[in-house]
Amino acid sequence: MARLAGRGTGTAPRSIDVARLAGVSQKTVSRVMNGEQYVSGDLRRRVLEAAETLGYRLNHAARALASGRTRSIGVVTLGTALYGPASLLMGLERAVRDTGYTLRVVNTVEGDALGIAGAVDSLLDQGVDGIVISEPIDEEGDADLAIRVDVPFLILGAPPPFTAHRVVTAGLVAHQLARAVTEHLLDLGHPTVHHLAGPQRWYAARDRMEGWRATLAAHGRREPPVLVGDWSAASGHRAGLELAGDRDVTAVFAANDDMAIGLIRALLETGRRVPEDVSVVGLDDIPVAAYVSPPLTTVRQPFDATAEDGLRRLVHAIENPDADPIPAEDPPVNLVVRASTGPPPSGAVSVGGAVLAGGTAAPEGRARTTRTTRTTAPGASDGPSQVPAPQPNRTTAPGQLVSPGRTPSGARQPTA
Repeated sequence: MARLAGRGTGTAPRSIDVARLAGVSQKTVSRVMNGEQYVSGDLRRRVLEAAETLGYRLNHAARALASGRTRSIGVVTLGTALYGPASLLMGLERAVRDTGYTLRVVNTVEGDALGIAGAVDSLLDQGVDGIVISEPIDEEGDADLAIRVDVPFLILGAPPPFTAHRVVTAGLVAHQLARAVTEHLLDLGHPTVHHLAGPQRWYAARDRMEGWRATLAAHGRREPPVLVGDWSAASGHRAGLELAGDRDVTAVFAANDDMAIGLIRALLETGRRVPEDVSVVGLDDIPVAAYVSPPLTTVRQPFDATAEDGLRRLVHAIENPDADPIPAEDPPVNLVVRASTGPPPSGAVSVGGAVLAGGTAAPEGRARTTRTTRTTAPGASDGPSQVPAPQPNRTTAPGQLVSPGRTPSGARQPTA
């Protein structure tokens, strides 16, 4: 449709021009353009068609002056190309388009102890109406950060340790993702599950490790030592070389897909078959996960849904400061079962739903408290115990060898 900019005057079209073309009052144009209710569908259509014809755009600067808001939302995020943080930022950018707000992004740098505090101060100086914290790293000094401002905050994932007046949280809790993975492997009959964790300054890495640990404990299974990587395929490969020499290893949960892919490569290079000898599961469902050999079983994170739900509730908190917060939606855990997982090697004895290499029975698993959405891809290995996996109610170097326990400090590097 041709646009009649300024009706031939050479000036930008005004709301009164839209009103004349649509045959409505200027007040009706204002209501439609501001997304207000109590406007009939026919009037709304006429106004929007007239605005499109004239090339009219809402004057956000004037609107900000009238409302006392800048119609902008700040985002604090780690400056990284890693799949998880980058996908969340893209989800936010897509979700904000329908809200009438703009994003102002400040990237932090890993290792900067004052990164979050400095980023928040910068955004507050710009007069943003709300702030999204998509900061996955626990930087030294964050514990001393106390934010006392009136703008609402949206925290994606595990929040950093600070206080704010109004806080909205969104996203799957990482330990529930880890629980789905660990229970999937136990359901297949593996006596226990080894874990290749991410770097422990990352909230998600710690939560995933705790979810794996808690699930093993709930099922009465032995907790093996933890390997720690740096999210890269190279770190997964080096950790895989460490695990390949241990014939008791039959199942590994890697904290992200890249490390899982590197780990599988190392296992295959050393003669360990996947999944016939060792089952491997990742987390994130990166685009290449379905096309590696074997295709990787993983958990798909709903980044777009998390961003959309969180931003919707943040905008509600901005525009309705005295109203009750909108309850969070509970996206399901989507376990994508492909060909990298299967039952333990033959020759082991299955007793009580678990298999141990010397014929020793593992304790019976305890009852579950969650449910999981499961997607079985073509070519996936079917285990002896294909029961629905859990669905939580809510909710990526050489690996370091860490004794079972809390945060891995002073851990040794595995041999290459």
